[in-house]
Amino acid sequence: MPTAPRDVAQVRLDNALRLFDEFVAATIKHPDAATLRGLERRFAERVLIQPSYWSQIKSRSRQIGERLARQFEQCCHKPRGWMDLDPSEATAAPAPAGAGAPAARADEGSPSVPQDDDERFIVGLVLTYYRRHPQRARTRLLDLLGEVLTPPPSPPAAPARKPVAADDSLAAWHQTAAGIAPLKPGKKR
Repeated sequence: MPTAPRDVAQVRLDNALRLFDEFVAATIKHPDAATLRGLERRFAERVLIQPSYWSQIKSRSRQIGERLARQFEQCCHKPRGWMDLDPSEATAAPAPAGAGAPAARADEGSPSVPQDDDERFIVGLVLTYYRRHPQRARTRLLDLLGEVLTPPPSPPAAPARKPVAADDSLAAWHQTAAGIAPLKPGKKR
């Protein structure tokens, strides 16, 4: 008699716990006191969620939705759809390469996807800041990144200069100053 398929929420929880077990096994290859402390917090940072949210997931007071399941897969380098595969079925018989295997992520190798732990850490910090203070984070991040990412304005085309008489020093000063951009005002503290 075939068994009833398990609900997706339970499958995703089981797979999230498997990911945590893999993380612990990979982290404590060289156990020391610092490594053993805060594994749950570090795992939550790795999958870009708050430690309290991870605790709620484990205690079954929160479920892993579609978006979070894809986020877990991406952060843990699993193929798209891996979180939705029942672990008891996935380990029993591996699926052939074309039938039912999850498709490779379309955005792998994309410059907008974090490529290593350092980049994931920075993305996690920014997300944490944004989730705590969305409006302030948006304003400050746009200010900061706007300075770095916007190209400097192209200087206006200088009008053709005509020779200046030696006694017309004020006109010479204005002509020289026309091509110089003003200084940015200093930040007030």
